[in-house]
Amino acid sequence: MNKISVRDLHFSYKDSEEILRGISLEFDERSTAIIGQNGAGKTTFVKLLKALLRPVSGDILINSINTKDTTAAKLAKHIGLVFQNPNDQIFKNKVIDEVMFGPLNIGMDKDKARISCEYALKEVGLFDKLNENPYDLGLSERKLISIASILAMDTDIIIFDEPTIAQDYLGKEKIKQIIKKLIAQGKLVITIIHDMDFVAETFERTIVLNDGSILLDGNTREVYSHADVLRKAYLEPPHVTQLCQKLGFEDTFLTASEFIEYKKSLGN
Repeated sequence: MNKISVRDLHFSYKDSEEILRGISLEFDERSTAIIGQNGAGKTTFVKLLKALLRPVSGDILINSINTKDTTAAKLAKHIGLVFQNPNDQIFKNKVIDEVMFGPLNIGMDKDKARISCEYALKEVGLFDKLNENPYDLGLSERKLISIASILAMDTDIIIFDEPTIAQDYLGKEKIKQIIKKLIAQGKLVITIIHDMDFVAETFERTIVLNDGSILLDGNTREVYSHADVLRKAYLEPPHVTQLCQKLGFEDTFLTASEFIEYKKSLGN
């Protein structure tokens, strides 16, 4: 099982300002969204998971490997991170070279890396762009290239930082299906994201991070039922959830289709 264990994690960039305060979490097979306002510590947290940063105190174990005892390069075989801004991730002059870089860097032979690259580009719908310069493409396509770069590495754990940035409806649906396929393959998928509707439609577990601490952690439906607690973190439930709450329904509905099915079951 792909597992992450976080034990009493503390982190600060400056001694006078603690960013993360005593976080303890176990990540299992459930797809997990980490939500919270800017400054809550989300990006810092996933950088620590990837060993791009080191804890001030506490431990993070990735499949029993303590991040204090390894490097981001060595962890790359186990955990992949799609950056929020694709411009921070992309550096090659051809799409194919960009997507093949990761697989080659973790030791895949060239033939296998090519096959994995082509598969990933087909998954994101950019196979016809493999010889183009990524910076000749739009931001939404560059985001998909950065996703393909991590898919091609075939890691057991994948973290998406704001996966829906610059995506229209079709782009979001494509990414949603990619995530669901990864989950079906037994991979642990984690995201940090501001899109509450996307979380409701895609992720089983939701963690609310507020001011460096865990405010809520549980099944996504349960977390979104606590509108009063979410307000403390300056968050709102998905639009459908809010609408149904205002209409007086006690149940927590996560999607429009879910609510429609419920109404059909009542015969009205």
